[in-house]
Amino acid sequence: MKTRTGVLWAGVLVLGLAAPAQAALHGLIYDDVLDIFWLQDANLAASNTFGVGGIDAAGRMSWDTAQSWIAAMNADGGTGYLGYTDWRLPLIVDTGAAGCDNAYAGTDCGYNVQTGSAATTVYSEMASLSYDTLGNLALYDTSGSEPQPGWGLTNTGPFVNLQSYSYWSGTEYVPNTEYGPNPDSAWGFGFGFGGQGASDKYNGFYAWAVRPGDVAVPEPASLALVGTTLGGLLGVGWRRRRR
Repeated sequence: MKTRTGVLWAGVLVLGLAAPAQAALHGLIYDDVLDIFWLQDANLAASNTFGVGGIDAAGRMSWDTAQSWIAAMNADGGTGYLGYTDWRLPLIVDTGAAGCDNAYAGTDCGYNVQTGSAATTVYSEMASLSYDTLGNLALYDTSGSEPQPGWGLTNTGPFVNLQSYSYWSGTEYVPNTEYGPNPDSAWGFGFGFGGQGASDKYNGFYAWAVRPGDVAVPEPASLALVGTTLGGLLGVGWRRRRR
């Protein structure tokens, strides 16, 4: 079993520099294991729908609505949210046989799923964040016994509004069956029970936007980078465990 230390860095962006007393703070958390940025607000949709309908008051939405929400983020103001136009939902890769290989460890579906096979191969960005970087445990242990001591969303790291519930990935569930591919479901990850699988697209899950981990920060008139470390390193020493 390979181990690797995961580190989360925070950059704070200040909007509305003309009126600093009313400036709103927005965080981007850099994940050095996955080389992506996570929004610090893990439930932005509850406060900002970008004009997209079908999002409930808690921030939950169908998979199709989540796609529309991401598209609206990328179009926001003509320059994209926070100046970026490459937002997306987190990645989940269907490994092994097509579809859900349900198990208690080491597959793409169930609990304690495989997060990656090598330093540059990622199978589930949300599982990697939850298990490996934040150190959260699934309801079931690898032998199938439950409840596993200490299970649940016990550590949310530097994030806010991270829900103990299911989040959509950007990956459709399309196993080839005798009836052909099934486009009616999509993959998701539950940060509460620590499970991963597929669900009907019409279900109401949360959506968490991520973007590629480049270090360039746009500086239009109303946006400037005022801090790149937010007091330095966050989450030093979280132990990464590749499954």
